[in-house]
Amino acid sequence: MLFIGLDLAWSPRNRTGAAILRDNHLIAHTGLLTSNEAILAFVEPYLAQGEPAVIGMDAPLRVPNPRGARACDQALSADWRRFEAGALPANRRLLAFDGEVRGEQLVALLAPHYGFIETAPIPKQAAGRFIGEIFPHPAHIHFFGLDKTLKYKAHPGRSPDRRLAEFVRYQQLLGTLQNAVFPLSGTAEVLAVALASLRGRALKAYEDTLDAITCAYTVAYLWHYGPDFTKVYGTVADGHIMTPLPRWPK
Repeated sequence: MLFIGLDLAWSPRNRTGAAILRDNHLIAHTGLLTSNEAILAFVEPYLAQGEPAVIGMDAPLRVPNPRGARACDQALSADWRRFEAGALPANRRLLAFDGEVRGEQLVALLAPHYGFIETAPIPKQAAGRFIGEIFPHPAHIHFFGLDKTLKYKAHPGRSPDRRLAEFVRYQQLLGTLQNAVFPLSGTAEVLAVALASLRGRALKAYEDTLDAITCAYTVAYLWHYGPDFTKVYGTVADGHIMTPLPRWPK
């Protein structure tokens, strides 16, 4: 079973992170993808043999509203705001380039060519090809037992030293998943990257890589445990976001 995480940039001018798990083992990762064509070229070799697969994308897959926020953004934020894990408002005024939203474009490309179906929740351990929207911050809260989100992203007033310390925490926490009840292996090399040597675009590419790994692991978890352990905000038709429920399976 393949699990693909995409930390999709809203514009092809920026870099997209991607990670691929076979079963629960990391087999490929990058933070350097740009165009939709580059994203498809990265995943295509792994999809060519017809394996079942699930894609978790950190980007809006459907944005019907011209302004404001989607219902799923508002509902998720209401639940997760106390963890500082609310969603940014998604609307077509913010996200559409030449009238099209990038997540919608990718779903339209993946569906006919590779047989992906947009679905929420993901059917438990089903042998198909599914794609859904994921948000890493609530996943971090759930998997790592955090009180607040990790503060590794660039933000006004957030110092480079604090970001570096939070990146180190992110590395360490992802590393603990190798011993989790639902394990993640194959990450030792990417988590051993010396953060002090990364600046600018290189650091952003690494950030996108780690978030893509989170997305891939999250959809693997949601596929494995199924709808009983999935929280779905919104609907496929109007936009959705999936998170793990705030409890672990027994």
